[in-house]
Amino acid sequence: MKLVQLERDALLKPLQAVTGIVEKRHTLPILSNVLIERKQGRVQLVATDLEIQVATTAEAGKGAGEDTSLTVSARKLQDILRALPEGTETTLDVQNNRLQVRSGKSRFNLQTLPAADFPAMGEPGTAQAKVAIPQKALRELLLLVQYAMAQQDIRYYLNGLLLVLDGGQVRVVATDGHRLSYAARPLGQQQEKREVILPRKAVLELGRLLGDVEEAVTVEIFGGQVRFTFGEIALTTKIIDGKFPDYTRVVPTNYQKRFSLKRQDLLGALQRAAILSNEKFRGVRWLIGANNLRISCTNNEQEEAQEELEIAYAGEALDIGFNITYLLDVLNNVHSDSVECAFGDANSSMLVTVPDIHEFRYVVMPMRI
Repeated sequence: MKLVQLERDALLKPLQAVTGIVEKRHTLPILSNVLIERKQGRVQLVATDLEIQVATTAEAGKGAGEDTSLTVSARKLQDILRALPEGTETTLDVQNNRLQVRSGKSRFNLQTLPAADFPAMGEPGTAQAKVAIPQKALRELLLLVQYAMAQQDIRYYLNGLLLVLDGGQVRVVATDGHRLSYAARPLGQQQEKREVILPRKAVLELGRLLGDVEEAVTVEIFGGQVRFTFGEIALTTKIIDGKFPDYTRVVPTNYQKRFSLKRQDLLGALQRAAILSNEKFRGVRWLIGANNLRISCTNNEQEEAQEELEIAYAGEALDIGFNITYLLDVLNNVHSDSVECAFGDANSSMLVTVPDIHEFRYVVMPMRI
């Protein structure tokens, strides 16, 4: 029974859109599978890890086929399609609970599991909030802050990103307790205040799937889920239940000591200094004096790296330490020509802003070196 008959890329592209969330090893074998459903001349592909679900649709292609559904190993099917020559006609047939992939003189028979056993997320009901944002704008917001999310922190609400719809603005905030990244942009429509914490994996997957295009992504917030719909793709994620820290208290507003410098100059100096930083503590020392920034790193072998940069600074001298990875992260993810660094004193956090992006703040806590 024919399921799909398409040119290879027309099948591989939607499959790649859903397989990013499939875990390689899972206690439930069916979670390694993709659900393939043929209905009225179209085929829907769905993958889930029980927390996130990605679904997409494509044309079923040439020839008549009956409506049917099954699940098959997502990785194996993807690897087979990738290995086939570009532009080849590819047919998926269902035979005796197996999926046969045919292309030219190649044949592959894959085990299937029943579609009825696939734990697809049910329809979440009526949305509490619904907004449309250009894909490019949402992708840029996520990329500006997602590197500051915690990884496997016991404070589970930090292992994600805070998404806030408020008035005419959308805001995103991420923190791991040592640094905080904040970005916002106008929505173009008024909205009641809604706050949800998106899981880390969903944020990273969105950053991968969203296009650098002006076409809209529809964001719908439900009781315990958020759904992002764009093009032929729908990504649904459970939300993290918890209280996100009050980011408004963390972002300083009254720092007087500040200087600007070229982002690439600072990034290059830190990348070179990082070569001799302590691998465990990753500390970097900043000595800020009159029109001069001296950057130094040392390690357990008593090796030392020093860099000096000219800056327009006439304030009091500062000697302050940071985790160099936190500084490299922000400089690699904002793509402006220059950055501004602002300080309170040697025991206060540093605030990094960029002139090109008005609603961006990055706060990094100092460390003793």
